[in-house]
Amino acid sequence: MPKSPTTRDISGQLIFLGTGTSVGVPAIGCGCKVCTSSNPKDNRTRCGLVLGLPEGNLLVDTPPDLRHQLLREQVGIVHAVIYTHEHADHIFGLDDLRLMQFYLGGPVPLYCEEPVEERIRKSFDYAFQSKSGLHAGAIPQLEPRRIGLEPVEILGAAVLPVRLNHGPRLDILGFRFGKIAYCTDTSKIPTESMERLQGLDVLILDCLRREPHLTHFSLGQALAVAEQLKPKRTLLTHVSHELGYEEVSRELPPGVELAYDGLSVPLK
Repeated sequence: MPKSPTTRDISGQLIFLGTGTSVGVPAIGCGCKVCTSSNPKDNRTRCGLVLGLPEGNLLVDTPPDLRHQLLREQVGIVHAVIYTHEHADHIFGLDDLRLMQFYLGGPVPLYCEEPVEERIRKSFDYAFQSKSGLHAGAIPQLEPRRIGLEPVEILGAAVLPVRLNHGPRLDILGFRFGKIAYCTDTSKIPTESMERLQGLDVLILDCLRREPHLTHFSLGQALAVAEQLKPKRTLLTHVSHELGYEEVSRELPPGVELAYDGLSVPLK
């Protein structure tokens, strides 16, 4: 296995690996106009980001479509992962990082809260068992690193966790990277978290559909948050098949856009 695979240099960029809801778009078995759209911006894999930081590439979550996403964006090495929460559409691509131990010469650091680590240890229990008798690369090498709400330095960059409410029963994390913030899977942003989101150039915000939802912002709710925070640019993500790219884009106010898979945003 080569130590330095040919990769695209994404230094100084944030790239949307996926912008879709938990079932993706198109949804299996659905024949709606968005699921059958010929516009590639309506083809949304499960939510995730990759950031080209000073000391390497950081994933935000490991969605089930991860292998396809990394190949599509020509991202050959992942140096670390930071997690928003433990739901399946945000962690179940983790096994696709098995090759990283060869490139990194050791385990992949996983920055996460306790519930996320517990879910990973249960769902990927084989990665934490004895490696005796297994060939190299049979299981991913992983190193969970616990985080909370304090700022943390990862790969040479400061990351500020932001508390979000993903429905009434689950508290998760968003993240601020300098003047960019990522707030997926949220139905409410607590007051103290709104303070952490002041003065943004780019706000990446959950927006599931038009109608209200128990655990996600609707289009109207997302627009209200954007109006309150007033970032220079708002990018809507975790989008379902109920929001077609062209139709909704014509309705959005200046400075607000639907994100799409493969979209790149400068980190500075």
